[in-house]
Amino acid sequence: MTAQLDAPHDLVGIGIGPFNLSLAALAHGLPQQGTGELATAFYDQRRDFRWHPGLLIDGATLQVPFLADLVTLADPASPWSFLNYLRHKERLFPFYFAEQFHIQRAEYDAYCRWVAGRLPGLHFGHQVDAVRWNPERDLFEVDYTRLDPAGEAEALGRTYTRNLALGVGTAPHIPEPLRPLAEAPTVPVVHSADYLDNRQRILGAEHVTVIGSGQSGAEIFLDLLRARPAGRERLSWLARTPSFAPMEYSKLGLEHFTPDYTRYFHSLPEPVRDRLVPAQWQLHKGIDADTIAAIHEELYRRTLDGGWPDAVLTPGVSVRTAGRVATTKVELHLEHVEQGTRSRLTTDAVVLATGYRERPLTRLLAGLDPYLRKDASGRPRVDDRYRMITDPAVTGSVYVQNGERHTHGVGAPDLGLAAWRSAAILNTLTGKQPYPQPVRTAFTTFGLDQREHSRPRPVGELLPLVEHP
Repeated sequence: MTAQLDAPHDLVGIGIGPFNLSLAALAHGLPQQGTGELATAFYDQRRDFRWHPGLLIDGATLQVPFLADLVTLADPASPWSFLNYLRHKERLFPFYFAEQFHIQRAEYDAYCRWVAGRLPGLHFGHQVDAVRWNPERDLFEVDYTRLDPAGEAEALGRTYTRNLALGVGTAPHIPEPLRPLAEAPTVPVVHSADYLDNRQRILGAEHVTVIGSGQSGAEIFLDLLRARPAGRERLSWLARTPSFAPMEYSKLGLEHFTPDYTRYFHSLPEPVRDRLVPAQWQLHKGIDADTIAAIHEELYRRTLDGGWPDAVLTPGVSVRTAGRVATTKVELHLEHVEQGTRSRLTTDAVVLATGYRERPLTRLLAGLDPYLRKDASGRPRVDDRYRMITDPAVTGSVYVQNGERHTHGVGAPDLGLAAWRSAAILNTLTGKQPYPQPVRTAFTTFGLDQREHSRPRPVGELLPLVEHP
């Protein structure tokens, strides 16, 4: 095993998704006290950057404006902005005339790959195996395996760092009743994350069922609907939610994705936060209005000749169990909660738009576990600066990106807060303010505090945060 004993980094990032890529871009070229430029390294086991490749459906757009790129909301003049990407590609004028506020997912992926291909200090094909605290050196040890193009171990290595940033992302979630079917190859039962890789096979199935009422489920249902002949669509779309509901996209509703709301949410007691997150599903799990309209328009168009499309859209349904019929079909055992009824559906292919779950950090952080402070549910406690709360003996910081929904709320996975969070991390890490941040970001005042009434307070002044156990 090789180790960089004499050159500890200031920051090592584990995972290179949009959030750690944002952190790497904003860290690039920053000075560090007495050490020249901030020394960073980021590791990811994949061979290169890819952002949800299975969902880059033709025409599918982001649910956030293009300003929610990797850097702009923290540093509009950054060379790593989306607009600078367009300038380098000589596409600024076409984009200007296109008048697109919400860009296509495929273009966002291409932009991120452009940044990842030019930014120094990114190490793809490196799998981080373990992290430990070395009290003798006051540094974190990071063990990794360098992988060859086939994904096999090529060499072992170790590096040292003063701080860590965890950006390992999320993993596709497959409900328990459907896991055995998804693992068998005979009938296509695939997660939406793998949709494009299996699209032709799914299109060839006689009957297709989409499960899940979020944006991914809607986009896949629309794509399948458009690809199948009128009157012979043979599609079912099932959802546990009581309706195929629109995403909350009102101007004041969107203020739940501001730093102001994040600070407010973090200040709440743990039990309150745990109740709020599932209740706010429509803020991030609904369907954008344009997609809903496109689905309805496509369905309506197919009634012009007097018939109805062979498509069944049923909300309020859960899958209790599932099994195979011979080797070519799947039987879903359904329950309608409001009716209290049960039924069966036989289908030839299933697409699971059942979302993602945060990747567990237990194995990766096993060496740090004695130092980590946990909440009542055994989750890491995270302070208002995105640092895991650790034993005072650990002088370095472990920052969390998109693993702190339980402490920071629904904005944790939102691309619109990526640059702001990265800037907050770098301001704390450097002890300076390389990225000055606004005091106030929302018209809404979230919550009341008795201290507000004790004296006049300038507009936008922030109250101190309290870390709840």
